[in-house]
This record gives sequence, structure tokens and C-alpha cells, in this order.
Amino acid sequence: MRSTVRNCRLCRRCKLTAYAWDANFNLPALKAAEAAFQKVNPDFELEVVLQSGSSDVEQAVTLAGSSGDLSTLPDIVLFQDHYIQSFVRNYPDCWQDLEGAGINWDDFGAEKLSYSTIEGVHYGAPVDNGTAIFAYRTDILEQCGYTIADVTGISWDRWLEIAKEVKDKTGMALLSMDHSGDDLPYMMMQAEGLSQWQDGKPNFVDNEALTKIIEVIVQGANDGSIILANSWSEYTDQTIMGDQVAGVMNGNWIIPTISQVADNSGKWALTSLPTIEGGKEGYAANGGSSLYITGNCQKVELAKQFLAYTFGGGEGSMETYDNALRTGGVITCCLSAGTSDVYQEGVPFFGGQAIYSDIVAMGAFVPVIEQSDYHYNARTYIGNAITNIQNGADLATEIQFAQDQVSFEMGF
Repeated sequence: MRSTVRNCRLCRRCKLTAYAWDANFNLPALKAAEAAFQKVNPDFELEVVLQSGSSDVEQAVTLAGSSGDLSTLPDIVLFQDHYIQSFVRNYPDCWQDLEGAGINWDDFGAEKLSYSTIEGVHYGAPVDNGTAIFAYRTDILEQCGYTIADVTGISWDRWLEIAKEVKDKTGMALLSMDHSGDDLPYMMMQAEGLSQWQDGKPNFVDNEALTKIIEVIVQGANDGSIILANSWSEYTDQTIMGDQVAGVMNGNWIIPTISQVADNSGKWALTSLPTIEGGKEGYAANGGSSLYITGNCQKVELAKQFLAYTFGGGEGSMETYDNALRTGGVITCCLSAGTSDVYQEGVPFFGGQAIYSDIVAMGAFVPVIEQSDYHYNARTYIGNAITNIQNGADLATEIQFAQDQVSFEMGF
């Protein structure tokens, strides 16, 4: 894409402010974008105001939108994918769309764009890639006579058999999850191309795929081959970094956590997700965010140029994402940026596998499924149902209760 950026010698006019969180992840990506854009606009400055978490950004938008005083907002905000649609609907004045920004929308996977595209209008520039991975300890698999190929494209029933064998022979589980915010059912459903929602309402009862997925999780937990941790820190510090598991399935942002155990370098490989029937590779996503121009931005053209050039498939996108990956581990959503030499490099920790190009390629196949503003409500009640079923409760009764509770909270 040919650059349309024009130099501006008035520094004050070339400054944008942005809200983000995570000094070790989002900040390096935004600073990489600033450096890339400065090559065509030397006077440009991006002031990033770090928030303690994504909820602080959501609260800032809520306060501005509720009061009608948008002056408290920065020019750009980083916003979570699962929350943005409700915020655009509830506070429409807080946002400016990206139509005409020159972003190459064809350079992104359809699933990623589905969050930030509202009623056919593009509002956000995708930033971090939430594509889910299933990473395995290849040395543990080999002890049981398996390779990464043996756990690729398999059914969940076959996975349970392998996981039970791994547990019996090595004492290690083959999967864990933070059960206080359990994303397993969502990812497993998306890998089927299916949703927990139908026509805006919860679709838990008589959902055969969801029932099967819950049965898989409960069986794995009862077998000891799936660890359902009680907290995020238990999930990361004890099960993953504490060497209790030989498999990790989550958004690819979990890679830095896996990589904390230096002694396991060269012993990991990643692949796609199992599916209910098997015979195909499953693709899903978990997490991710995009950048949005707020209703307070007075330099909309500059903001659009910056986003298009850096994160939107423009001339600076490859440089932006190469440096974002090097300095913060942020993986591109732009398919073209994922073809760079940096992305093709083998990663020693993962046995020389070019995991970053593989992740970008997988992201193009993540299916678009129906989403809901009540995504996290559903996660909570389905997680509670799994716990109760583990403790002997009736599965059908628990799924009905979960659906009833979410329906009540949605006002149905």
C-alpha cells in the first residue's frame, strides 16, 4: 500500500495519546508502531498512558459516555475484543470509525475482524493475535510412544485415551486451565465452528456439542489428565511453570508463560486443537484486542494514517510487528506481516519450529461464530456447572440451570 503520510513540522499537531495496559506486552507493540511511523513522519509522537488493566480503559469510556464529557478520553484506546460491541452500542459518541483509513481489511482473518466490525462498519484496527494453540511437551509424549503428529487432528475421545496414558506413565496431566475463568468450553466449541449462543440467546440446553465438551472436561478432570486450577496464579505458576502439565491449550499469549522454564527449552511443540469427531484440525481464538479512535480525537486523519501504516497492513506493518514480537511477544494479526523473515525463524524453545508463522497461518482459519455481550456471564455459569457435575450433580440439570441464570441476567 503506497504511503499517504505527509510530514508535519509542528510537533504539537503530530502528537497522539493512547490508553493501553501491560508494560511488557502492549506497550512494546505501541512503541514499535511509533518508531515505524516516525520514519515517514519524524515529528510524530505517541504518548502511551498505561492503565493498571483493561477494566480501567472500559471504566474511562463508561464515565465519558455516561457524562457526555468526552474530553477525558485520549485519542486512541486499546480495547478488548469481547467487550467492544456493547460499548459501541451503549456509547456511540465515544468512537470514530475507520472507514476510509486505507487499512487493508483483506489482510486479516474474518474471525478477528468480526469483533470490531459493527453493522458493517469498521471501528478497530486489530493488534494482538488471540489464535489458540495446543502446545505439548514432545519429550513426555515420546516417553509414551507418541509424537506431535499423533495429537494433531484427533478426536477428543482419542485425546482422552492418550492423556490417560500420559498420566499413568509419567504422572503429568496433559492439560490445565484456570477454572476461576474457564475458557476451555468456549475454545472447544469454536473449534467445532459452533457457538453457545443462537439468535442472541444462550443455547446451552440440547446443545449436543456443548454437552459432549463438558463431558470431555469432566472425564479428563476425574482422570487427573486435566487440571482445573482454582486461580490464575495456580494455573500459571503451579501447573505450567511448576511442571505439572505436558500440554497447554490457550490463546498464544500463553507462550511467554510456557517459556519461563528454561530447562524445558527444545522440549515443546505446538499444533492445532482436537475436535469432537476428529479427522480435522480445530481452530479457535481466546483473547485479543484492537485499537480504536475515540470521539475526543481532534486529529482523526493523523490517527487513521498511523493505524493504517503500522497495524493495518500498510508499509510499516512488517517492521512494526517484527519489533513488537521481538520486544513484547505480540503476534501480528496481519497475514502479510506474518511472512517476514523474523516470523519464519525457528524458535529454539519449541524445537526449532517456526511457531509464529504457524500461529498467523492458523489464525486465518478460526471460524466466525455468534458472540454475545454476556460471554463472561456464560463462562462463569458453565464453569460452575462443570464443578457441580464433577461433584456428582446431574449434567442436564446443571446445563439447564446455567442457561436459566444467563437468560435471567439478559432479561429473557
